[in-house]
Amino acid sequence: MYPTGLIELIVFMKINTKVRYGLRAMVEIRNNQRQGILQKQIAEAQEISLAYLDSIITSLRNAGLITNYAGKSSGYILARSASEISVYDIYRAFEPELTLVNCDCPSNECKRTNICPTKDYWFELNNQIKQIMKNSYLDKLPVNANNDSLILI
Repeated sequence: MYPTGLIELIVFMKINTKVRYGLRAMVEIRNNQRQGILQKQIAEAQEISLAYLDSIITSLRNAGLITNYAGKSSGYILARSASEISVYDIYRAFEPELTLVNCDCPSNECKRTNICPTKDYWFELNNQIKQIMKNSYLDKLPVNANNDSLILI
């Protein structure tokens, strides 16, 4: 089902803390969509420092993923339906395009690009991981840690 090494790569691939916490914050906001949720409540529920969460919220807001429920000093809600927000959208709020190896990056500085026998493998693997993230929507993520219904593909 997966190319050789995909599962191992995903296990060892490091996603930065802002992306991970951003995803947790988005799940918390989704869970409180009807009335909105204050930043302080997100911080407490997800055990994220308020100061650190502030920069995460700013990135999510700048990416157009969240908005204030009823103006300034109100809680946050999703800016669009949870079924329209992918994990990749959330990733992109904090990071540029996903690039597993430098030969696949826009500023490609590898001198072996034209002769590398593994370039296509890395490019395809990168695309498959990106597609998994693009096809994983916020509405499909578990409500809490005891819900094991998440399916990636």
